[in-house]
Amino acid sequence: MGLTEIFSSIFPTAYAEEEQPVEVVEEVVEEVVEEVAEEPEEEEEEEEVEDPKEQIMEACEKDCAALKHHLDECNERVENGSSENCIEEFFHYMHCADECAAPKIFAATK
Repeated sequence: MGLTEIFSSIFPTAYAEEEQPVEVVEEVVEEVVEEVAEEPEEEEEEEEVEDPKEQIMEACEKDCAALKHHLDECNERVENGSSENCIEEFFHYMHCADECAAPKIFAATK
């Protein structure tokens, strides 16, 4: 007994040419369509919850005002032709804002 015969005896072989009974499925689909058509449509308006992150970040901007000032000064220097970038100032500012906002945001989502 070869390996192929062992697998054939354990697992049935399915052929693509075999027809599957379709009539039963069509009847079930028709019943479901009729049931859906009979049910009145209920339009429930879900209130969209406002994301508190924007307001919290604005409040935390006041706590990080010194870092924001450094970032703004750096941006002005870059706009006036300086070859530096403001990535370091940006990261310091965002770290401060995230540290301030994270506990408040998580408290608001509970």
